[in-house]
Amino acid sequence: MKWKTTSLLGLFSLLFLFTCQNRPASGENASAGQGAALTPEEQEAFLAKGADITSATFSALSGRLRSALQQEGVAGAVQYCNLVAYPLVDSLSQAHNATIRRASLKVRNPKDKPTSAELAVLEEYHAHVKAGEPLLPMVKAIDGSRAAYYAPILIQEACLQCHGKLGETLKEEDYAVIEKLYPEDEAVGYQAGDLRGMWSVTFQR
Repeated sequence: MKWKTTSLLGLFSLLFLFTCQNRPASGENASAGQGAALTPEEQEAFLAKGADITSATFSALSGRLRSALQQEGVAGAVQYCNLVAYPLVDSLSQAHNATIRRASLKVRNPKDKPTSAELAVLEEYHAHVKAGEPLLPMVKAIDGSRAAYYAPILIQEACLQCHGKLGETLKEEDYAVIEKLYPEDEAVGYQAGDLRGMWSVTFQR
């Protein structure tokens, strides 16, 4: 599955790993229990922290993915991500003392199925899309000791090589590789600009 050339950024999103995130000017706060509401200072700090973590994750992975793409094309990059991306993200989660995830309503890897909390945020983002409203990163309190950062992942033109319309922007031979690795794949049929999913980063308050 932010890390800044247009083609590399798009290809990262297309594999549903990562996407470029701009640091937000504002966020949202939701209480997850009595006394759990985030203070304005926490909101500002966690928006910045979440953006930094996702940016660092993108930077750590981008060089390796670029090499796989150059040497083996989309099919090779998909196989690379299947084997390497999640273990590397896990190690970055440990390094940042956070839990870094991607989630979507249409998953490729079953690991990206949203939790109940993530599902609520994804539905909120999709409601914003239908209303023509901007999609901004946000932070929410989970409980008195944890907070979560969420940010949208949008489909770029290059993403369509792995997530576009089969036989059009997504080549049949490339999707054959994807199906072998992800037999329950749902993450196709997108157009540029569509909401692919979101970042979900949980850390201690």
